[in-house]
Amino acid sequence: MSNYDYVIVGAGSSGSALAGRLAADNKIKILLLEAGPKDHNPFVKLPIGYGKLFYDQNVNWKFNTEPEKNLYGKRMYWPRGKILGGSSSINAMVFARGSKNDFDEWGEHASGWHWQDVEPFFRKMETWRGTSNQWRGNSGPIQVTDVSQHAHKLTSCYLEATEEIGINRNSDYNTGDIEGSFVYQINTHKGIRSSASRAYLSPRKKNKNLVVITRGHVKKILFEGTKAVGVEYSHKGNTKVVNASKEVILSAGALASPQLLQVSGIGPAGSLKDLNIEVISDLPDVGLHLKDHIGLDHTLLTNQPSLNQLLRPLRGKIMVALQYLLTRGGPLSLSLNQGGGFIKSDTNLKEPDLQLYFSPLSYTTAPLGKRPLMTPDPYPAVRLGFSLCKPTSEGRLSIQSADSAVPPKFFGNYLSTEYDQKTMITGMKLMRRLSETEALKKIIISEKIPGNDIQSNDEMLDFARANGETVFHQCGTCRMGDNPSKSVVDEKLKVRGVSGLRVVDASIFPTIPSGNINAPSIMVGEKAAELIIEEQN
Repeated sequence: MSNYDYVIVGAGSSGSALAGRLAADNKIKILLLEAGPKDHNPFVKLPIGYGKLFYDQNVNWKFNTEPEKNLYGKRMYWPRGKILGGSSSINAMVFARGSKNDFDEWGEHASGWHWQDVEPFFRKMETWRGTSNQWRGNSGPIQVTDVSQHAHKLTSCYLEATEEIGINRNSDYNTGDIEGSFVYQINTHKGIRSSASRAYLSPRKKNKNLVVITRGHVKKILFEGTKAVGVEYSHKGNTKVVNASKEVILSAGALASPQLLQVSGIGPAGSLKDLNIEVISDLPDVGLHLKDHIGLDHTLLTNQPSLNQLLRPLRGKIMVALQYLLTRGGPLSLSLNQGGGFIKSDTNLKEPDLQLYFSPLSYTTAPLGKRPLMTPDPYPAVRLGFSLCKPTSEGRLSIQSADSAVPPKFFGNYLSTEYDQKTMITGMKLMRRLSETEALKKIIISEKIPGNDIQSNDEMLDFARANGETVFHQCGTCRMGDNPSKSVVDEKLKVRGVSGLRVVDASIFPTIPSGNINAPSIMVGEKAAELIIEEQN
């Protein structure tokens, strides 16, 4: 039996950051357990390689929801990283902190989590490769790059279109003020993905106080009374037990951390008893309040070449591959969502309610079960899309078994509120308003999807129900808060009703940020490390 000070479960965005920071103190002995493999897959390094990882069961949990009643029974596909770096190794690399108001909202739920409290950690975690300002970091492990000079030329038409309808350009949306349009910043450097594992764990490879075990699947947390003292996990066909003298820390993500709590006896007592699980702490909120961004794309046929003409034919693929190999540049070095924005659909709103996406590539003819971006359409087209910044629909997960190897049942519960339904319609109308600007009319032939037969509000909502998609931002299932009756963890991320146990990942988000959640997840790992070190000292 092995002994460590801290056992961290999950080497994803938060877990990698947490482990890397704790390991800086040679006196702290850490075990980091990751269910997936090492991050040596070449498509992890290659920015556009995430298309190859989208359905790769070797590095991806490939979860699916139960049939979504508000989406005509569709099962939403939820890829999640099962690899060192977690979803930071397989995502589309858009780097978005969120708004000042997002975190001031967190601070209303949990002391010490206002914007002024978390902003220093956003700076600490990054090296910003763009125009410097007081809000950006210059010596952190995560590399964040301004790629606006390398975006496809059609992206400039999108940016001009946003200005035509009164959306101002935002020179840096990662300062706390997100409103406006822009080219997305991505976490890459010199054409290579900057994942959480490469940023935080690779520099610690020689640290003897940090042990990283891959393909180690945690079965449950072990307790003595109500104190977490270790974990039981399987590795190479063997069941092993490891002790944690100080703390067990769950960083398994918003879908696995609540599952591990429940199979270990922390969750809604009635449900646990039904599965013959001994109740350690009755916490009804474990697995509830699941939030996710839902979005929708419009596909527009163009009279100008898009990336379709470059990435579909074999000759084009060879050209961009050579360009990448020789220069670390070109389309393979970028994400496909190039243009972006956060906007208020109504000027009376306090904060943006829609996030915008522009991609110089379309894939309406892609076969089922294959990542669409690997099969571009055979004609010039672009995608103009949006997602809801603050959806009010809440999902949940529920375990089916005391065995952690059996996935829970997931319920996204998308478009279950009138607000979400109305905002989807608003978003579709905005896409058409953008399409009708002079800047986009000069390149657009017609709207292929949704198409001119979709006009009324009812038709738009019907289309949104049939075609709305997750933006892969599940969070909130072990939410943090000052109120013990409405939270799973406190402001120090300690699980209520027990000792020696924290949760450090996107599951603790008290509310969903307006935009992408990878940067906030890494920030949570950074802040947790400081909380733990301060307490230890």
